Amino acid sequence: MKKTSLPIPFGWYAVAFSDELSIKEVKPLYFFAKDLVLYRTETGIPILLDAFCPHLGAHLGHGGEVHGESIACPFHGWEFDGDGMCTSVPYAKNMPTKIKDKPCIDGYPIREINGTIFAWYHPRKLAPIFDVDEVPYLNSPDWKETGRYEWEINTCVQETGENGVDIAHFVYVHSSIEMPKAEIQLKGHHRVTTMISKVPAQDENGVLDTTGEKWEKSALSTTSCGPGMTYQTFDRGFVLFMQGTITPIDESRVSMRWIFASPADQDETAAFFAKVVQDNVVEQVGHDVPIWEHKIYQPNPILCDSDGPIAKYRKWFNQFYDDGDSTPVRLVKSN
Repeated sequence: MKKTSLPIPFGWYAVAFSDELSIKEVKPLYFFAKDLVLYRTETGIPILLDAFCPHLGAHLGHGGEVHGESIACPFHGWEFDGDGMCTSVPYAKNMPTKIKDKPCIDGYPIREINGTIFAWYHPRKLAPIFDVDEVPYLNSPDWKETGRYEWEINTCVQETGENGVDIAHFVYVHSSIEMPKAEIQLKGHHRVTTMISKVPAQDENGVLDTTGEKWEKSALSTTSCGPGMTYQTFDRGFVLFMQGTITPIDESRVSMRWIFASPADQDETAAFFAKVVQDNVVEQVGHDVPIWEHKIYQPNPILCDSDGPIAKYRKWFNQFYDDGDSTPVRLVKSN
């Protein structure tokens, strides 16, 4: 397995799609180099906790049951809520003094948005300093989902995002007709990368040239919200939206999940071209994965004048690594 010297960056990370977690359902997960338990309360609120019961160590995700807003341990029935508070020891006369009126399991702030359950991770349990962007397409009846894809890759979070500003690799890895131009805008936790590429020309009826003779320039902007979420809209006679999420499994492995959507009333021709683009974008991941899985992270790369804004991207991304300056505070759930 490829090793990396980069720690897990803090930020919002997708841990499940909303429709993957039913009322009272319990799921064992492993992200952030931790065993976790995800459950949905009887009132519909998703909760993420560290997995092991502080009593005698049972994994709450294997056999745990939802009781109201809490999860009951399968071993002795102790119950814990989203703040990590023990809400019941069913066979005890009194709550143990050690945990009375104080949390005893670490919980994670949650945002359920864009049809996705996001959890906030920080290595020292600091509270969120930015929020998840809302995109209307994944929650609108006027749009329909057109595909979901998932990969588990031996790489780190930073390198998957760096791929989007590494313009030279589009020629040598993805067989682009020419090297695109990349423009990058940085503002706080947001990054907007605009790729200007040579693409098949499109006539006045929105039909793409398939002869390879006519070409035109096309700009595609991708927005990153922190290290764990990107989104973009393709709009060239058809409309296709994509949300991509990267979640660290540990320092050297990530879970990458993409979801696509298009307008529900898009005509048959436009839907066809949208599907062609969707399939092409997904196919390109297959080109990237072998590179990611066998490369190392070069902290001081030798760059040339046509490599694209890699250094600028790295400077922006560095803000998501904990510098140890802030005073840690205990996290509680938030929805």
